[in-house]
Amino acid sequence: MSDISIAQSIPMQHINDVAAKLHINIEDLEHYGKYKAKLPLSLIQEKNIEKSNLILVTALTPTPAGEGKTTVSIGLNEGLNKLGKKSIVVLREPSLGPVFGIKGGAAGGGYSQVVPMEDINLHFTGDFNAIEKANNLLSSLIDNNLQSKKRSLNLDPRTIVWKRVIDMNDRSLRDITIGLGGTGNGIPRQEGFNITAASEVMAIVCMAHNIADLKIKLGNIFIGYTFDKEPIYARDLNAQNAMALLLKDAIKPNLVQTLEHNPAIIHGGPFANIAQGTNTIIATKMGMSLADYTVTEAGFGADLGAEKFLNIKCATAHLKPKLVVMVATIRALRHHGGSPKEAYDSPNLSFVKLGFENLKKHMENTSKFGLSCVVAINHFPTDSLEEINWLIRACEAIGINAIVSKGWAEGGNGTIELAQAVVDEIKNKPSNFNPLYPAGSPIKDKIATIAHEIYGADGVDYSTKAEKDIRSIEHLKLDHLPICMAKTQKSFSDQEHLIGRPTNFRVTVREFEVAAGAGFIIPILGNMMRMPGLPAVPASEGMDMDENGIITGLS
Repeated sequence: MSDISIAQSIPMQHINDVAAKLHINIEDLEHYGKYKAKLPLSLIQEKNIEKSNLILVTALTPTPAGEGKTTVSIGLNEGLNKLGKKSIVVLREPSLGPVFGIKGGAAGGGYSQVVPMEDINLHFTGDFNAIEKANNLLSSLIDNNLQSKKRSLNLDPRTIVWKRVIDMNDRSLRDITIGLGGTGNGIPRQEGFNITAASEVMAIVCMAHNIADLKIKLGNIFIGYTFDKEPIYARDLNAQNAMALLLKDAIKPNLVQTLEHNPAIIHGGPFANIAQGTNTIIATKMGMSLADYTVTEAGFGADLGAEKFLNIKCATAHLKPKLVVMVATIRALRHHGGSPKEAYDSPNLSFVKLGFENLKKHMENTSKFGLSCVVAINHFPTDSLEEINWLIRACEAIGINAIVSKGWAEGGNGTIELAQAVVDEIKNKPSNFNPLYPAGSPIKDKIATIAHEIYGADGVDYSTKAEKDIRSIEHLKLDHLPICMAKTQKSFSDQEHLIGRPTNFRVTVREFEVAAGAGFIIPILGNMMRMPGLPAVPASEGMDMDENGIITGLS
């Protein structure tokens, strides 16, 4: 059965019944039909957060199809609940671009899914739409100020770094020219679109602590410079309050359920190769306020999502994770061992042994944050027993517990052993979590720490533009912010063909972007794009809906 067929085959519980499992008063729910609800920020309780066990699910460097972090996260949550633990899973919302493109949605898979799967993968509760509108309101205000003679900020159009967004893969919008057609249509200038998940407004929603903090962060968005070289921020346009109005509902986390009717919170959706790649601080804190175990995930491999989760999100929100669950697949180990793509699903122990070096490096990195690790082997039917047993022994040899996770095929019944291993690890190995670097240290020192400790690079090179960007960031007095590296998800390095555990390499910072509102600096390594394109045969071509509104082809 396809993911969507499985999701449609299991009746859902009313969201009131799901909320009751967390002792949430029905009066606190803002209903979006029978199976979705918004949660008020008043449910966050700091005293409960200190007692909750925060578990981060991450992965080795993934293959293009991904290795199933969301599926494992949901499955682990099901397993914890089967053990009688009060557990909740907190995830990101999917972007429509990947849904209609090639990667698909982000609601899990098989018998480890969150539902209603169709709604979650499509418009859900409108959060992405609100973020898009808030972003584009600021764009409109910028261009309106350029046109205005009475209230002009003297903004130099050539310096504007803010772009419009749309939640779709549309490469033709990457670079455009606006304001053509006469003086009544605005000032002509070069512009472009990012995908909504790459918007700084998305990052701000995910980093905000409350509504007051949201407004401050929106006001801190850097726009560009005046002709006199003075910086201009969104607050100079008085944009932050109106933007916050559009986000009044989007800032509230969304409550849904798993296929086994356990509570799940889904909120925010930044990409991990160009942003922080984790759900909102608000959602994570709400999960920790409501449950004894909170399972969350961070996008792509641990060198991206996990590094940013730990160095940016946890450091900013003062969160103390207890454990890392590292997702590995035999398929990915074959890939990193040199297997050709057409042989990814063919057993080959030699490739697995070579590819293990990639996983081993990620596990070593986890310990640098003072965290212990459990490996979840996300099981595929093409895995051989020989390969699985070898991987378990290889992990045991370096003191890591590796457990086969069969959540995709069996739901919670297939993850009980993983859940028990997680509970035992938390009990027996207390967390000594600390970020890898002090945020206030110099920009190059922070980048060097990440490149050396996490990637294994020999050093960092900077282009002429990157050096100029650093001086600009220092002039803006933003150099104290943490680092959000933007690089390929396919390699530890900035070169996607360097698979496995590359050595004797350097990384190059091409340029910088500043997310002054979200609160981090973005070094760009390689040719990173904020607006993806569609593949030759988009997934949308296989989607349909019948006369009864039953959707097919969604994944």
